[in-house]
Amino acid sequence: MDTFALLGQGLLVALEPMNLLYALIGVTLGTAVGVLPGIGPALTVALLLPVTYKLDPAGSLIMFAGIYYGGMYGGSTTSILLNTPGESASIVTALEGNKMARAGRGGPALATAAIGSFVAGLIATLGLALIAPWVVKFALAFGPAEYFALMVLAFMTVSAAFGDSTLRGLTALALGLAIGLVGIDLQTGQARLTFGMPDLLDGIEVTTVAVALFAVGEALSVAASRSRTPETIEPVRGSVWMSKLDWARSWKPWLRGTVIGFPIGAMPAGGAEIGTFLSYAAEKRLTKHPEEFGHGAIEGVAGPEAANNASAAGTLVPLLTLGLPTTATAAIMLAGFQQFGLQPGPLLFINNADLVWGLIASLLVANLMLLVLNLPLIGLWVKLLSIPRPWLYGGILVFATLGTIGANPSVAELAMLLAFGILGFLLRLFGYPIAPVVVGLILGPLAEQQLRRALAISQGDPTVLVTSPVAAVLLALAAAAVIVPLVLRWRGRGKVLSALAANED
Repeated sequence: MDTFALLGQGLLVALEPMNLLYALIGVTLGTAVGVLPGIGPALTVALLLPVTYKLDPAGSLIMFAGIYYGGMYGGSTTSILLNTPGESASIVTALEGNKMARAGRGGPALATAAIGSFVAGLIATLGLALIAPWVVKFALAFGPAEYFALMVLAFMTVSAAFGDSTLRGLTALALGLAIGLVGIDLQTGQARLTFGMPDLLDGIEVTTVAVALFAVGEALSVAASRSRTPETIEPVRGSVWMSKLDWARSWKPWLRGTVIGFPIGAMPAGGAEIGTFLSYAAEKRLTKHPEEFGHGAIEGVAGPEAANNASAAGTLVPLLTLGLPTTATAAIMLAGFQQFGLQPGPLLFINNADLVWGLIASLLVANLMLLVLNLPLIGLWVKLLSIPRPWLYGGILVFATLGTIGANPSVAELAMLLAFGILGFLLRLFGYPIAPVVVGLILGPLAEQQLRRALAISQGDPTVLVTSPVAAVLLALAAAAVIVPLVLRWRGRGKVLSALAANED
């Protein structure tokens, strides 16, 4: 009963007028950026970091969570009507959703996506509230060695999960760890990697790097890309509602998608994309109408969209309880917590219980807001697709620059914004993932601190990292997260070479 009492107290925080306003702003922005292809919630939260640094922490974090949830909702609109996913997690929705739109059933496709997201978000948020206290109790027993091993697991899983190459993910992580070393070492007082520049003695601001890599780098990447072919938007014909048959075919996929998406989102190296593909595969196997798959089956929209939204709540389990981000947006939200002097983890539930439970309860409110916003205002969201790309990304550059100046008014900060923006562009150009850089920058100093504490307690004995059973298991999982994908890729390449050799013979 304690959990429901805490959730009730959180609802009182979430229902405060200002927090309701923050939630409304968040879900509206999130839906808008989810609709617009190529932007996404991570970029939007990164843009808002420097703007919100003087605002109320609870309200700002509620707004960030609303953006995350709204992005998951909005991504389905472009998948269904444009066949262009606004978010990577909405890729599977396009397979059946766009076929439905072309057949004149865009309305039911949008409706099942919105209602399925609402159902999944509601159940998954309750799951988050029930599971989080158990994870916190487990994590409170962690010492420095266990925390260091946990962060190594986060480094390895994020590096392996993002991008097409584990090596490129690890390279991006190493870059983030190096950036995190800049500044004065708190234990020795020595300056590290400052190159004699006084502006670097305090280290590099996470917000500046996040805004530069996600916003400036994306804008430069779009500007450098070749002109795209004109996109055709499928009109929504008829009523934006579902028939009795549509309801009958949707409610089971909604529940199955929730059950699949939530635990996968909560896993290190999980993420919404895996859950949506698994949900689609499950619906294709269990459907009574297999002939419709590939031609506009409503189950192929209902299940993946539910899995998509459930995974968003699942992602918050490791973020809030352990301080581990498993998606790019979660990494930026972690920077948002640190911006207000808060460190996600078990102590957050003890020292800032009102804030955490208010944030969890706000997800229930955000889900209801999103359901009300999505279906009646579908015409408005579609009109956003007509905004010219140069105007859109030009506005993003202006907003990023003004936000950085507002938070840190100095020429050096603007120079770093430009330098890291160019770095973000180069990373995209050569296929390196962005998220490991941010994770390395944020968690690198914390991992170093825990490693030093563990070695100090053991008087310099490095075996302390493997004598603890929990730390040893976590380090083994970290090694497996890197080795297993490499082995699978090597075996797959070997099969391809064998097939080519057989063809030549």
